[in-house]
Amino acid sequence: MGENHWTTKITKIEPNKIYVRGYRIDKLMGKLSFPEAIYLVLKGELPDKNTGKMIDAILVSSIDHGATPPSTLAAITIASTGSPLNAALAGGILSIYKWHGGAIENAMHHYIDVVNLAKEKGLSIEDAAFEFTNNMLSQKKRLFGFGHRYHTNDPRTARLFEIAKETGFYGDYVKAALSIKDAIYKIKNKKLPINVDGAIAAVLCELGFPPELGNAFFIMARVPGIIAHIYEEQTEQKPMRKIDPVDHEYIGEVHDEE
Repeated sequence: MGENHWTTKITKIEPNKIYVRGYRIDKLMGKLSFPEAIYLVLKGELPDKNTGKMIDAILVSSIDHGATPPSTLAAITIASTGSPLNAALAGGILSIYKWHGGAIENAMHHYIDVVNLAKEKGLSIEDAAFEFTNNMLSQKKRLFGFGHRYHTNDPRTARLFEIAKETGFYGDYVKAALSIKDAIYKIKNKKLPINVDGAIAAVLCELGFPPELGNAFFIMARVPGIIAHIYEEQTEQKPMRKIDPVDHEYIGEVHDEE
């Protein structure tokens, strides 16, 4: 071992053997779903099926949100110049931060603060959320995970919380999110929906992930959608076109009943 020797707990590579968190990849293939494999590589342990189902729902919920998000606009703009897929994808990912996709990490901190406040002061989640929200608003601080530029009742949030109930991940952090929403209405008389970032944040807290990994889930979810937009741009649009972020029309199929 040299002076620059270092260690990792994630992977081990030997001739004809590939281990991830101690498990051989070839033995996991066909047995472990991709969401379950994400949990394994990030948490270091095999998940149960309910955990895999919950992570799967998180990833599907944010796979795409139209052509207007900054990550998509950045990616298709780069693709329009003739740059390769990896460059366009990197540009899209690099645009995901504080105000786009980055609300998950901050919202996780909110919910953790509420739950900790409830424990420290012996309060109910509802009372702790009201105190927390009142303090934030009185200091004119932003509450992340609430409100949406399109949706007044984000359908993804409702479905995520339904699945959280089904899988046993509907606990104090989800209650904290709902209680903050109620507190905002009581204090400001303003109805702000829990957006998908806020819902994902609550469920990730229930799953035991640290806030520092929150935005990673948005990135993992959004990559396939961005790739689809890049490919469409490269194969169906003229190079170096003027891309209007608003004046576009969906011409695909709609399957509302499925």
